[in-house]
Amino acid sequence: MHRDPLNNQQPILIPLCVPEMRDNEWTYVKECLDTNWVSSVGRFVDRFEDLMADYTGAKHAVATASRTAALHIALLVAGVAPEDEVLVSSLTFIAPANAIRYVGAWPVFVDSEPEYWQMDPERVVDFLDNGCVWRDGALYNKATERRVTAILPVHIVGHPCDMESILEVARKYGLKVVEDATESLGATYDGEMAGQIGDIGCFSFNGNKLITTGGGGMIVTDNEEWARRAKYLTTQAKDDPVEYIHSEIGYNYRLTNIQAALGCAQMEHLDSYVETKQRTAVAYAEAIDGFSGMTPMKEASRARAVFGFTQS
Repeated sequence: MHRDPLNNQQPILIPLCVPEMRDNEWTYVKECLDTNWVSSVGRFVDRFEDLMADYTGAKHAVATASRTAALHIALLVAGVAPEDEVLVSSLTFIAPANAIRYVGAWPVFVDSEPEYWQMDPERVVDFLDNGCVWRDGALYNKATERRVTAILPVHIVGHPCDMESILEVARKYGLKVVEDATESLGATYDGEMAGQIGDIGCFSFNGNKLITTGGGGMIVTDNEEWARRAKYLTTQAKDDPVEYIHSEIGYNYRLTNIQAALGCAQMEHLDSYVETKQRTAVAYAEAIDGFSGMTPMKEASRARAVFGFTQS
């Protein structure tokens, strides 16, 4: 957001992304309305999950009502428990921190590195190596005495975090890595899609994301048991297809067929949306070139960011 130079009292909003309906959105949504498949079951939900799994290279995908719901469930299936601690990017929206608190755990905020603005892997390593202690088969924060169980890197504004360093230290201490790839659908690190590099990844399809379903999210993972459990928990933990039998607390977290219909149509143009995003980024970089104190985010040599700046 910036202020109009002709009227400095009126801010001008520059959105992260603008929804664009190009082709089959109307057709697919009309099919939902014509067939009465409008709720959380329908062919578009299944198809959208398949499309996201194929695109990211994941073996499984589970559609959710929001990115926050996806993060909540991802943390649960990853085994994060009450009073655990989760390292999370400090430069991000509140949703990851909220999801950590939903499971009763505590966020440990990690600042960003200056070049690419992502979670600083050096700070992650320093905290885990020097701020924690290994005891009884688990890692504990020396200051709080809480168990540290996961890292939640957030790939902000189209650029992936340094996942090699994060995964290396996570594996060293047996921590799960839950990626928030909300703003980086289509971005890659060492050729792997953001969201599919760690143990489990999450996406958002809010109106200000690269593709939109109006709202909604997605979980992707190679872990078949985690995917099965994620679908179970997001569908009210229903144990019987007919009877109302529930052995544990579930959540009304599934995406609707109407929203998934939008997602299927949006996926048909995802590559062109990425290209447009890259052209826009280049235009911004050229526009601010030469302004004192203003520099665009760089692109790491091992990364393909969806904003498309030249590599550092």
